[in-house]
Amino acid sequence: MTDIHTHPPRLDDQYEHTPVPPEHRKSTLAIGAAWAGMPMVLTATVIGGQLAYFLGFAQGLLALVIGAAVLAVYVGILSYTAGHTGRNFGQFSRSVFGRVGALVPALLLSTVIVGWYAFQTGLTGSLLSAITGWNAGILAIAAGIVFIFITFVGIRAISWIGYISAPLFIVFGVAALVIGGTAQGWPDIAAYAGASRTAAAWPLGVGVTVVIASLVDAGTMTADFTRFSRTGREAVAATLAAFPVGQFVSAFIGVLVVSAGLAVDPAVNGGMFIGVLLGSPVSQVVVAVFVVLNLAAVCAHCLYNGAMGWSHATGARFRTTTVVLGLIGLFAAGLGVWSLFSDWLTILGVIVPPIGVVIIVSVLVRGYGFLAADAARVRVGAFVAWAIGSAAALLTHLFAPALSDAVVGIVVAAVASLIAERLASPARSAVRTEA
Repeated sequence: MTDIHTHPPRLDDQYEHTPVPPEHRKSTLAIGAAWAGMPMVLTATVIGGQLAYFLGFAQGLLALVIGAAVLAVYVGILSYTAGHTGRNFGQFSRSVFGRVGALVPALLLSTVIVGWYAFQTGLTGSLLSAITGWNAGILAIAAGIVFIFITFVGIRAISWIGYISAPLFIVFGVAALVIGGTAQGWPDIAAYAGASRTAAAWPLGVGVTVVIASLVDAGTMTADFTRFSRTGREAVAATLAAFPVGQFVSAFIGVLVVSAGLAVDPAVNGGMFIGVLLGSPVSQVVVAVFVVLNLAAVCAHCLYNGAMGWSHATGARFRTTTVVLGLIGLFAAGLGVWSLFSDWLTILGVIVPPIGVVIIVSVLVRGYGFLAADAARVRVGAFVAWAIGSAAALLTHLFAPALSDAVVGIVVAAVASLIAERLASPARSAVRTEA
């Protein structure tokens, strides 16, 4: 007689403390789906609509193109390194900023992105409340529990949400444009000026920074996902699903919603199109399900990044950290953190891009070998370059608003990091010679 043993299904290892083995890497389609679901969300239509309102159609579209292109290059390089090595963001940080020093950028970004998870969860509750009339806080908590479960399962579940949510976003976005209708032709839409000729207008640089800042935190931590790619090239290909494709498509729908006159209070709500769908024969239940699926993609993605960073830094298990951070995020969502949206984007645009640039320059100058070598306790040069880049971005924000904080921070941090690496090279050479 043959014994039959029944075992519960085993959750996939998320490799929070070690590189992903080659045999456990995933297809480009799977990683692309996990990434595509992140930018193709309702929040992106808010940003796209605000670009159109504060810059006008043409300038808003230009800011979107520039910002998405910058992110495509920035995230693409980081993704290539992740796919080539199988290492997550925390492991990169350890090599670049030092064994102890890495705790600063890793925990900073991991905490900030949990805040982004809280933002999106709060938005979910608000939108569901507008649809159903039920209590927004209770709805946010209920949705947040679903998001925690998806993250708990791991990257496989996030990929499947991406497979569903990204195509649905396009369908519902186009449906809103068709249902809303407009008497305006394309020339009128393209000529839309919004508030671009008033004192409230944004400089082009502000628009570019908003585009970059909206996704730069997750983009900097791309390695947490693209380390599952089989090669560096496949990691880049998967990233393109998000940058520039997913980001551009989702924000452009927001641009069209506002430019066609379909938005309500575009200065605040941007190109949010849920109200258009609710004024149509489309079932409220269908729209509510779409909202949950759509924001599940970004919420699970952000919580995954946060849990991966904190678990790597503390030595804790990924799934334990997921539950703890998820509950903290739910509490923050209940406090109404969505109201701090614009301030959040400003902070992200100043402090985050230089971190990724320091990692990129370190890899380009020192090669991949140093990622596997024993790291110093603290690499002061990396922190100096990060500080200089962030300071330049902050000064730009305060005194030269026509420029992009994020782009200035990226360029200055790159130069500072290159100088720091060059200055460190003679010291490394001397150590090797003495050895």
